[in-house]
Amino acid sequence: MAPDNKRPLPQGERFFTPGATGLRKAVERRSAVPMTFLFTQVPRWVAPVVLVILLLAGFAVANWLGGVAALLVLAFVGWLAFLSWPSLGISGKVLRIAVLIFLVLLMATRFGIW
Repeated sequence: MAPDNKRPLPQGERFFTPGATGLRKAVERRSAVPMTFLFTQVPRWVAPVVLVILLLAGFAVANWLGGVAALLVLAFVGWLAFLSWPSLGISGKVLRIAVLIFLVLLMATRFGIW
């Protein structure tokens, strides 16, 4: 029998935010399957490599294609920031906001908005 190459889920008490309602609850529930797939079925190196390639394309390509690449990075980073927001301290929140602002500005320059 072949060895099981699947990674176990991260340790922790809960996957969902306790007492979440409305938008947060809906996003967390819909994110459960993609997050589980990303963390258990996909090799660890795939997500960072794809994000770096997309970010480099966002820097290198000075037209709308670079904007699309930056938009994909922005969407992924924004999704992770939204999911991790309740457990962050002030420095983590400030860092995530700064990264998101940077990505929005990069995307705006590539689409010719700025």
